[in-house]
Amino acid sequence: MRHPPSSRVRRALVACLTAALAALVPLTVTVPARAAVAPSPSSAAAAGAGYWHTDGRKLLDAQNQPVRMAGINWFGFETSNYVAHGLWSRDYKSMIDQMKTLGYNTIRLPYSDDIFKGTQPNGISYANGMNADLQGLNSLQVMDKLVDYAGSVGLKVVLDRHRPDSSAQSALWYTSAVPETTWIADLKTLAARYQGNSAVIGIDLHNEPHDPACWGCGDTSNDWRLAAERAGNAVLSVNSSLLIFVEGVQTVNGVSGWWGGNLAGVANAPVRLNVANRLVYSAHDYATSVAQQPWFSDPSFPANMPAVWDKYWGYIFKQNIAPVWLGEFGTTLQSTVDQKWLAALVDYLRPTGTYGADSFNWTFWSWNPNSGDTGGILKDDWQTVDTVKDGYLASIKAPGFTGGGGGGGDTTAPSVPTGLAVTGTTSSSVSLSWKASTDDTGVAGYDVYRGTAKAGAVTGTSFTDSGLTAGTRYDYTVRARDAAGNTSAASASVSATTSGGGGSSGCTATYKVSSDWGGGFNADVTVTNTGSSTTKSWQVTWEWAGSQTISGMWNATYSQVGKAVTASNADHNGAIAAGASTGFGFGAAPGGAGTPVLSCRAG
Repeated sequence: MRHPPSSRVRRALVACLTAALAALVPLTVTVPARAAVAPSPSSAAAAGAGYWHTDGRKLLDAQNQPVRMAGINWFGFETSNYVAHGLWSRDYKSMIDQMKTLGYNTIRLPYSDDIFKGTQPNGISYANGMNADLQGLNSLQVMDKLVDYAGSVGLKVVLDRHRPDSSAQSALWYTSAVPETTWIADLKTLAARYQGNSAVIGIDLHNEPHDPACWGCGDTSNDWRLAAERAGNAVLSVNSSLLIFVEGVQTVNGVSGWWGGNLAGVANAPVRLNVANRLVYSAHDYATSVAQQPWFSDPSFPANMPAVWDKYWGYIFKQNIAPVWLGEFGTTLQSTVDQKWLAALVDYLRPTGTYGADSFNWTFWSWNPNSGDTGGILKDDWQTVDTVKDGYLASIKAPGFTGGGGGGGDTTAPSVPTGLAVTGTTSSSVSLSWKASTDDTGVAGYDVYRGTAKAGAVTGTSFTDSGLTAGTRYDYTVRARDAAGNTSAASASVSATTSGGGGSSGCTATYKVSSDWGGGFNADVTVTNTGSSTTKSWQVTWEWAGSQTISGMWNATYSQVGKAVTASNADHNGAIAAGASTGFGFGAAPGGAGTPVLSCRAG
């Protein structure tokens, strides 16, 4: 539900909304020690085959193996872009591959009913071959592509009816423009569209019902529990294999909580579906970066939080009524309160290493960095991972699922490619080779990555990456892939620098520290074109005098080897008109870096 401030300002659900957050002061955050490395997404014998069903509080796959959803929200289809965000910066396959590499095994994909009107997505870049197979497709067809690719690499998808239309969130599941009949018809359309494609395991019927929505009041115009029954049974009449995800409301018996996060009414009025073992209850929970709540100011915080969660939704799991999926939770992590909240919540959700799949299921909000009140796992460049935020989630991540749409069969990944080497460079290309991987059923091909972006796919053991910038460093890894979609871990990386080319128009770079809090600092760099023609690209290099290490960079890509840093333009700011300037920024630690000597080269 959380989106950029320009699209919607998050409203609090209790009277204490007006309590302001403290000024956002840079903090040095230590990831909780218990956040061990998550199980490898390519683990052998991964569960998840086929469609899923429930058994008490557990989720089971088609072979009755227990599974745990440990995923991420990737929003955009519900906005006026009518497509998942970030495709203006990256290829969708590269994005999904990175999700898998980080240990997320499920994608919650929000949408609005607008996409059933033949909407054409906007905000997709096709530069340099990115997203080439999405050109000319409407929004639903693009969704097909994302779903199919996610399933092929072993991720599951939950489709989330987030809004009736792209303009705004709604309290009820219908509006004057989108009546209940349209809502149900569109849900049935999705159920039919993905019938037989078990990458889609279910549908979240409506995002965050809130006042005047009620639970169990009996008024068919407001009773969300009854509406969920009507819609859920309609979906199951088309595709009886899907899971039905039902969120809570805001207020039950005069007690209010987060929108969609109050499932207290289930105790006396459970949702009744015509197909057994298909119901999953879903809650949402947030920290103070979204809104203030009374429990955050309780003197016993955060020790009081498990009782709060028990009251609103946790009891459903603990009493073995049904599985519980925390469909959204997130924070900017800027405040100490939020850091304590997330650490406590991760403990409550039950670490995988201790409880396995007998745990709460979850999808974090969000993958996107452009969620105004939470930020995302990715930073503003849509490439760099917020390793602190991601690190909090490590102990509750879970193994990936069977690839190939969850159809069963081969679950063993190929061996990791070895011997990756640079065999040649020109001013615009890098040639690579590596040793063949092995696999129990045979290697189908190799995916070559330039940084986190997929540069290409080949069936042999060599590849030439072309269309590159002269005099620029690039980092490469390779993954092996079999016919079932199982993918190996990444090879050791190699670096290559293209040879220098002519045509440089010259540039200068100036450096300014914008904040320094001792343990770390932020800095801004301004790049000015000193030549007589527009640049196509630029690169800034420097060496630290001390032990500084960059933790993240925005509006540029970077590499750091020892003290040496190389920052190159992002896709959107490589062209600088003569005499004009652009800029980028970064965070690094420790503080007190001084001012390094910058070198700038334009192409």
